[in-house]
Amino acid sequence: MAAVRIPLLAVDGGGTKCLAVLVDRSRQEVGTGRSGSCNYQGIGEEAASRELMQAISQSLEDALSRNGLTLLLGHEGKESVEWEVDCAVIGLAGLDTEHDREVITKIVHRVLQQLNIRVRHLIIENDGFAALLGATGGKPGILVIAGTGSIAFGVNEAQETARAGGWGHRVGDEGSGYWIGKKAIVAVLKAEDGRGEATVLKELLLPFIGLARVDELFNWTYGPLYSVDKVGELSVLVSQAADQGDPVALQILQVAGEELFHAARAVIESLQMKNKPFQMILQGGVLQNDDRVRKIVVEHINRYASQVVIENAQNDPIYGVIAKGLAYLDSQSGQ
Repeated sequence: MAAVRIPLLAVDGGGTKCLAVLVDRSRQEVGTGRSGSCNYQGIGEEAASRELMQAISQSLEDALSRNGLTLLLGHEGKESVEWEVDCAVIGLAGLDTEHDREVITKIVHRVLQQLNIRVRHLIIENDGFAALLGATGGKPGILVIAGTGSIAFGVNEAQETARAGGWGHRVGDEGSGYWIGKKAIVAVLKAEDGRGEATVLKELLLPFIGLARVDELFNWTYGPLYSVDKVGELSVLVSQAADQGDPVALQILQVAGEELFHAARAVIESLQMKNKPFQMILQGGVLQNDDRVRKIVVEHINRYASQVVIENAQNDPIYGVIAKGLAYLDSQSGQ
């Protein structure tokens, strides 16, 4: 069995996608892999393990192919390789409690074992925390994520951390794509009843889902085709309706921005950062693709915390995870 040594394996496993990247000593990506959601809370442990394994496995295959090792190994490919990884940073959604950490740690160890990967230093974090600490380099900062779900993380000068939100689609995720999409469904049903204001969301939403009548929307919502991801996709329609000046859509996005600000403010207050300089990073599809929601969050934060610096770079969270791993490797290089 051949042995291949890789300095860093970085994984950003969110509620929508899982991205795995292998990085060499020159900080160059040498292998990447992608799969679907690996949030065990939403899809279960078995499915989460499968998606995590697929992403990492693809990154290994990509590394073999890029370096011309596939032909040397013959038909066995990556199965005949024992991988030695100096540092692995695994950031996974769904790591919110000690119970979650136990479950996710078992998942990660099982996947690494099945893929013949031996890791010298393993870091397992919530995907948001890994992205935050990597992106800020350990300096004071706040990360607000609004993708399919939503959450806010922070770290202060004393390296104390805090979070707010992120309690999932059933009881939380305010301001997220799912939350916005759910509000759109409710708005259409209320308008049909005469309990709510008329909205163009009806004309946008029904054909997008493949429905002809509003009463079918009720059946779809409680049927097997309903999913968190599908509802999250409806947030794009709310943005389109807002572009047309639809007051219902505009109100939904206004409240979404305010909810995300409330999450950020809670973290700032918890870490006593209001009157201190810090960096704020906005990530996720909602904050990166809907200028209205982003503007609302930025305006509220600027009024609340005078020394905040909004980070406009819209890098994928995987680069924060990579940065965290590289920081560890750098700390070990002189030892």
